[in-house]
Amino acid sequence: MLSRLKSKPKDTEEKPEGEMTFFEHLEELRGHLFRSAIWIMVFAIAAFFAKDFVFSDLLFAPRYENFFSYQALCNFSNMIGLQDNLCFFPPKFEVQGVGFGELFTTHLKVSFFIGLAVAFPFILWEIWRFVSPGLYNKERKAARGFVFICSLLFTMGILFGYFVISPFAITFLAGYEIEGAVAVPTLASYVNYMVMFTIPVGLIFELPILVYFLSKIGLVTPEFMRTYRRHAFVVILILAAIITPPDVMTQFLVGMPLFILYELSIFISARVEKNAKKAEAEMSLTKTD
Repeated sequence: MLSRLKSKPKDTEEKPEGEMTFFEHLEELRGHLFRSAIWIMVFAIAAFFAKDFVFSDLLFAPRYENFFSYQALCNFSNMIGLQDNLCFFPPKFEVQGVGFGELFTTHLKVSFFIGLAVAFPFILWEIWRFVSPGLYNKERKAARGFVFICSLLFTMGILFGYFVISPFAITFLAGYEIEGAVAVPTLASYVNYMVMFTIPVGLIFELPILVYFLSKIGLVTPEFMRTYRRHAFVVILILAAIITPPDVMTQFLVGMPLFILYELSIFISARVEKNAKKAEAEMSLTKTD
């Protein structure tokens, strides 16, 4: 393309078909960002008007003994002959609103985060629509299924945080005692913890996708990831400690999927490197012929 442009006089240079100027790119990006914001707002408004379901059946569900995770683990314990040894349930506690407008502002915050989580696949679709025109056909084929896989991983992370991390974390935090003090969590703190247990975990589950693209541009190799595997495990343990309460069981439950994702990322990086070497070999053979 540069050779074609240099061969023409400066005043007669024409923009190649499909080529966009910097400001046209900004305008295109603005449109995608605007549509992403619309998606978030639509789902946030829907969540706002479904207040009873969002709080009673969704957000506060891990507070009660009949929550799916408690019942499933207890049934599993009895099924394998351990009786009630694996059963655990959260202590009863009340959630209170302290500030004059805390209930309303927290309701808005919850609606926004639900809108963000539900709109995540649509946001990815807008990102893909913005990026894909600049890719070669081979690159588009290689990234086929990007939106679906990223959305699936994010959803798995959200569900893992909601059904696995939050029950253990809530039980630990609500049952933690200090002599002379009674824990009465505020609505804002409860919501903040529930958000921390879900959305960040959903983003962490995108690790294989991140490694795939970093491997494509040569910033990450499987040899590098294998060499620093032990260092990565330490980082994973620290990350698990940050996003969970200081409970060994909960940190283990968070750390194990991250270990699996890291090993999966090594496999993905190795496949990317193998395909890249194969493509280089085919190209060199073509040039030789």
